[in-house]
Formats: sequence, C-alpha cells, structure tokens
Amino acid sequence: MTTATVSPPSRIAPHGNTLVNLMVPEGDLPPLRASVTKTLACSHREACDLELLMVGGFSPLKGFMGETDYQSVVDDMRTSSGHLFGLPVVFPTHREDVAVGDRLLLTYRGQRLALMDVESKWQPNKPWEAQQCYGTTSIEHPAVRMISGERGTYYLGGPIYGLSLPQREFTCQTPEQMRAILPQGRDVVAFQCRNPIHKAHYALFTKALDADNVGPDGVVLVHPTCGPTQVDDIPGVVRVKTYECLAAEVNNPRIYWAYLPYSMHMAGPRETLQHMIIRKNYGCTHLIIGRDMAGCKSSITGKDFYGAYDAQDLARTHCHELGMQVVPSLNVVYTEEEGYVTGDRAEAKGLHIKTLSGTKFRQLLRSGKEIPEWFAFRSVVDALRSAI
Repeated sequence: MTTATVSPPSRIAPHGNTLVNLMVPEGDLPPLRASVTKTLACSHREACDLELLMVGGFSPLKGFMGETDYQSVVDDMRTSSGHLFGLPVVFPTHREDVAVGDRLLLTYRGQRLALMDVESKWQPNKPWEAQQCYGTTSIEHPAVRMISGERGTYYLGGPIYGLSLPQREFTCQTPEQMRAILPQGRDVVAFQCRNPIHKAHYALFTKALDADNVGPDGVVLVHPTCGPTQVDDIPGVVRVKTYECLAAEVNNPRIYWAYLPYSMHMAGPRETLQHMIIRKNYGCTHLIIGRDMAGCKSSITGKDFYGAYDAQDLARTHCHELGMQVVPSLNVVYTEEEGYVTGDRAEAKGLHIKTLSGTKFRQLLRSGKEIPEWFAFRSVVDALRSAI
C-alpha cells in the first residue's frame, strides 16, 4: 500500500494533506492473498465506496471507518482524529461468521477488488444514524430506506488493500489523474449533477466562472456522480453517453469533464459537505451549490426534507477549514428577448420567461415530438432517445 506525497503549492492540498492510494503493487499480493479467510461480495453502492477509498477520493481514509470514527462522524461530522466528513463510510454485512481479525476478499460481479482487514464489527443504531445524517427516520427518505433495507445488520471497519478497480462501461478518472489534467495555479469550479445536462445547466456553470470569488482564468470541472442514485433517475451509463455527446458538441476549452463513482444518499447539507471534500481531493477549489443541493422530497406529501439554503449554509460554515470556496448556484431562466439570464435580471427588465417542466420534457422525449431548441442540446436529446 502506498501513500502519495502532499500536493505541490500550486495545487489545492487534498483533505488531510495526503492523497491516499491503496492499490497494492503486484509483487506484494501473494502473501496478502494467502491469508484471506472469507470472501464477501459488494453491492453496486459498496463497490463505489470501495473504489473511492482505493483511489483517494475519500482521502485521508485508508479503509472503511471503524466504530469509533463512524460514531464520531454520525454525531459530529468529524472522524476521531478531527477530519471533517459529512457521512460515514462503512462496509455493511449480514454475515454472522465474519469476525474481527478476518482478512476478507471483497468482490464485485465476480471481480476481485480488494482485501480488507476487519478491525471493527458492530451493530449500528440505524435510527440514530438516520436522524443525525439525514434529519429524519422516515423511510420516505431514500437513504433511510437504503440503510434500513439494503445495508446489513452489522458494519465492518478496517484497512483496505486494493487489487483492481471495478470494470465499468465508462472510465472514472482518479484524483491523481484529474490533478495531472486540471490546470495548475487556476481556480477549478466543480459542478455536481446526477442528471443529463440541458442548456439551463450549461448556462449556470459557465456563468459561475464570472462569480466574484473565481479568478479570471478559472475553469469548470463537470463531475457528475455515476453510481446508484434514486430509483427513477436515468441510469449512469445513459447519462455518461449524454455527457460525452455534449462535451463534443460544445467543445469549450474552459470546461473539463470527468465521472465520479459515487453513490448518492440524497442527504442534503451533509452530502454537500461530502461532495466538497471529495472534489477537493480531485483538485477543485470551488463547488457550485444550488438550492436544496442533494436534497429530496417526501414521497407522500411532496415536501422537501431540507431547507432551500441549508446546504449552502453548512458548506459556508466549513469551506474555510477545507480551503475551498462556495459558488451559489444562479437562478438561470430562458427569456425570449435575451436568452438565458439570471432570474433577477429577467424580473428587473420585464423579460418574457419560457418554461418547460421535467414531466413535459419526458413526455416529448418519449413521444418523439420536437423539443424546444432553447431547452435542450440536440446531442443530449438524441442520446436519450437512442436509449429509450
């Protein structure tokens, strides 16, 4: 197992000042494999967490959190050593026979991903975890359903020894790779999303480069999460296709594109903090944070679980400690007279605003009817229709 050195001064330092790399050199593998006691299969979510541990996306973690760190993050959003984390990173299991001292082989769809030394096993208080991390114990919240219905009875913690990264239909760049690609000495503004990008989104993150706290030569990293999200979201492999088509269509030198193997919790403020930490590890200096970022609604009442600005407020509270800056998402609207402008400008000038709901867009998409040119990129529409 190796650990990279501290980033050079011209690049933002990773969380904890060390970019972790848990991949084991081939020559060191035989003795490690010989001591495996049990094999456990990862779910898609667990494989995403494991990948981010192995490549340093969760730096400075060197494995899944043990009970002490888990409890500290749940209660105070900090590990026992004091590092900020919005959400705990743990490995769940139903296996009664797994014990402290075991060395596990972790697999995903038959692929050997990593070895794990079990240093901690406990039965978590999931209602308390739900209340602290997600602000509710209602199973209307997707993450509460996830930890109560998908995750095993026990959580495991311990160091990881990486064997190989999950095989995917698309490549997820590592923090080390992105730090080598992104321009040094310039602001890098991260744009997080989990849906196809339409023209309003594009206007939003390109206008973010004009924010007061972004340097004149800043760039944007469009960094969508491509792991599991909500049930009704468009599958990751389809979304990736839309991003690739759009990147080719716009061909903007100030925009970089990469994919993040992260599993969404829809945890609002806490997940926003998690996004900020991860993007810092990938070399970003700023994060665009919109209204109710990473939030979700009650499936019964339709009411938001979080306040519109809760995510921005929590991020601002901790951004200086992280050495990052918040770029509030603009309210961008399309007007007949001036195209995409901020909502304030449209209101002040009395411009005529056009709207198209997500429901109406999906109806037009499925029916094959014409979608307004001002709303969506043609390449994105074509990619979505080819996947229907």
